[in-house]
Amino acid sequence: MTAVFKGWKAPFFTIWTGEQISLVGSRAAQFALVWWLTVTTGSATVLATATTVALAPQILLGPIAGAYVDRLNRRMVLLLSDSFIALVSLWLAYLFFTGSMQVWHVYVVMLARSFGDVFQWPAMAASTSLMVPKRHLTRVAGLNQTMNGLLAIVGPPLGALLLSLIPLHGVMLVDVGTALFAVIPLCFIPIPQPPRTESQAGARASVWRDVKEGFSYLRGWRGAMALIGGALIFKIALTPAFSLIPLLVRNHFGGGATQLSLLEAIVGVGMVTGGLALSAWGGFRRKVYTLLMGLVGVGLGVTLMGLVPGSLFPAALGAVFLIGFMIPMTDGPIMAIFQTTIAPDMQGRVFALLGSLVSLSSPLGLAIAGPVSDRLGVQIWFVIAGILCLLVGVSSYFIPAILHIEEHHQPAAAAPVGEPVAETAGD
Repeated sequence: MTAVFKGWKAPFFTIWTGEQISLVGSRAAQFALVWWLTVTTGSATVLATATTVALAPQILLGPIAGAYVDRLNRRMVLLLSDSFIALVSLWLAYLFFTGSMQVWHVYVVMLARSFGDVFQWPAMAASTSLMVPKRHLTRVAGLNQTMNGLLAIVGPPLGALLLSLIPLHGVMLVDVGTALFAVIPLCFIPIPQPPRTESQAGARASVWRDVKEGFSYLRGWRGAMALIGGALIFKIALTPAFSLIPLLVRNHFGGGATQLSLLEAIVGVGMVTGGLALSAWGGFRRKVYTLLMGLVGVGLGVTLMGLVPGSLFPAALGAVFLIGFMIPMTDGPIMAIFQTTIAPDMQGRVFALLGSLVSLSSPLGLAIAGPVSDRLGVQIWFVIAGILCLLVGVSSYFIPAILHIEEHHQPAAAAPVGEPVAETAGD
């Protein structure tokens, strides 16, 4: 019989809702902090440096953090990481309140918050697969993508509104307050633990051995390696495209801030629509087909962005809506596939490794796209990126290891340690 989590909705969605409320406060605070940095320095270099500093923990510490997520109680990892991030915001509020805030403090804050996130994300992703029945994981992933779209729409305006109503330290305190919605449920709601492997149950292996096991686990899974390779090409192409949208709007479409904000809002609307559609539909029975459909759709939208004439800005809005709609169709199924096929006691390590690889692809893509766009024009990169995405999506239909990735065998394990898992059917 298949183990199904009886009464899973109330505990999971209580934790999930708290995390989403916390993210709303964080996005608003992030907008306010970036705006303060922009007004104070007016330096693109400073903004770029802050972004790079924020990526560093994910790239360098992700695999190690994942090993600890698999070793430790995941509820405690979530509780400590959320609390740590809230304390960082509290310190930031103090700096603004006392008038002692300096630019270098922003780098420390970005580094500290990213350090907390490097534990929080894999812990939440790995806990989800232990709290939610497998058949609902794609729908939950769709809800996550919906929230990503909503945050992209709501976060910046909320940050701007708060800045117009309260001082900067007040905005940071709002972030602390919303963090409590994530922290408090974790104090009372248990999260099931994966079964301990033989090495974990006996003498404790070193953290480095755990990290090595994570790499070995992925390296021995041909479907995952092929899919990760395609995802890296996808991210290397797509990340610079999104960063170059302001230049495309100004130089190609002759627009200004209004057109740029409209275009970014339409991306968010597309993500919300796509996320809701995925959560309601659940995707194809074989999740990989939904994923590949999303890859092809994103590639088509990005290609159209590069081909649309400068006089047809409304067509560009249609293209970015398609991109936004297809992003949940891509990201949602890939997460559900990994959550249902990766052994529970390996998920922390594997998810952290994936985060490190994706983060590493961002600066690499920017380093390639910058010179290409300067020499050939911004729209050329959109065409190149779109074609690369299309090639990844279409070629994956002919790679058996990817098409059969959901048939990956994970070692049989006992029921998760902790809370309610029953041998009965139900939602």
